[in-house]
Order: sequence, then structure tokens, then C-alpha cells
Amino acid sequence: MRFVMVTGMSGGGKSTAMRLLEDMGYYCVDNLPIQLIDKFVELLSTPNTEITKVAIGVDVRTDQSFARVEKTLSCLRQNGMVFEVLFMDASDAVLVKRYKESRRMHPLCSAENPRIEDGIEKERKILQQVKKDADYVIDTSKLLTRELKEELDRIFVKNEEYSSLMINILSFGFKHGIPADADLVFDVRFLPNPFYIDELKYLTGNDRGVQDYVMSFPEAGIFLDKLTDLLRFLIPNYIKEGKYQLVVAIGCTGGKHRSVTLANELYRKLRNREAKYGVSLSHRDI
Repeated sequence: MRFVMVTGMSGGGKSTAMRLLEDMGYYCVDNLPIQLIDKFVELLSTPNTEITKVAIGVDVRTDQSFARVEKTLSCLRQNGMVFEVLFMDASDAVLVKRYKESRRMHPLCSAENPRIEDGIEKERKILQQVKKDADYVIDTSKLLTRELKEELDRIFVKNEEYSSLMINILSFGFKHGIPADADLVFDVRFLPNPFYIDELKYLTGNDRGVQDYVMSFPEAGIFLDKLTDLLRFLIPNYIKEGKYQLVVAIGCTGGKHRSVTLANELYRKLRNREAKYGVSLSHRDI
């Protein structure tokens, strides 16, 4: 039986992950009382059970100190139970935004202290060790549901070797400002600008005409090859360091033509490899 414990920050995507795992054939139980976890596992471990894949969701709603959850997991391991821990995370800014949009109160907030930021800070401290010990950490800050499904499919269906590094390739326009969360920033304004070609001006790097124009210059291909080589060197070292998210920002003047084209090409190159990391693509200013 494959047994997955799904946990993480409130608002980090645990409920979505549970729904996706259920679609993948996992028997999912969310918010099971701590006292029943070991009993539930014992029941599923009986011979001839038809259930072969199980996911249990636990978070601070289950136990706000999380100490009993950690103790239960430790006891399960000592008794020979093999299970994996999936930790769902997101940046503080994204978590605050999600809570404001849903108009829900953070589970660690109260009427006396309703500030979401304080609840998130407290929860991070509580879950610090769980995140450190987790088998998989998925940061959903920049992930679409479709992309999250692809990552879960890689781990829990295709059983591919996987690290918790998620690479987000981001196109942007310098005139709108450099993305605040960018780890690596590359400037492609050295390439000829399709904006000054009448038939390309109102198209974007997602259109074939713009792509063909930008990539027709040898410098574009050389830049792409060198950037890909650089990232292939850096990524294993970031994984070794324990980094969970890497934002690679590619910028041009307006963020619609050259940067979009090169971001798309880089995404295809990194996705074509049988990589141990996840890759997502977004265009901030298109």
C-alpha cells in the first residue's frame, strides 16, 4: 500500500492536492482526528484490502500545536509503517492574498488578533520541522492547478525521481519594473525589437510570426544555448542546497515580444529533459 501524508501551510494548496490525488485513484481522508490516524492505518493494513493508495490530510486545524501529529508519525515509523510526506507551501504574500480573496480567517488567528500575517508567521514556526523532514515540498505560489496536477502525477503516479525544486520561468518588461521575487534576471534587449515591425507590433511572443523573427537572429539561439547550459549547471547545486523555488526572469522592454519568445523556448528546453525538478511558465506583462 502506498501511504501519503499531505500537510503544509494553510492556503498552500493542500485541499487542491487532496482532490487531485483522489482523481488519481487515491483513497483520501482529510482532517482525520489524530487519535484515529493509527487506527485508520491499522485498518487499511489488513490483508486482502482493496485499497492500495491512501492519502491523509493533516494540518494545524487537526492539532494547532502539531506536536501530537509529529508524535503519531514518529510512532508509525517506529512500528515499520512506510509513508511519504507531501508538504504544500506558498510565499507569505501569496498566502495573505488567498486569504483576503476567500475572506476566511486563518486557523491560528482569533478575534483578539485577526492579523493574517501573524497567523502565517506562527504556523511557519510550528511546521518548520515537518517541512524540513518532508519527502516532497511543492511551492504553489506560481503554479496553475494544471501544473500542480502534472507535478503530483510525476511523483505519485509515474513514480519519477523527483526533487522539491520548482523552476518558474517568467517573462517581463523592464519598463514595468524587475519582478521582486526574481532569483536570476536576464536581459534580452540586445535582440532586434519586433515592436518596430508593423505586422508584428500588436502580436506577442506566443505568436509564430514573432517567434520566427526573434529566433531568426543567430544571437538568440546562442543566448538560449548558453543560458540553458548555465541553468543545467546551477540547478543541481540549488537542489543540493535545498532550494524549493527558483524564479528565472527574462526581460525585454515591454515584456511582450522578445522576452516571451525566449521564455517559451527555455521552458521547452528544460521540459524536454527527463528532469527531477518541476518547471512552470508565466508571462507577467503580456
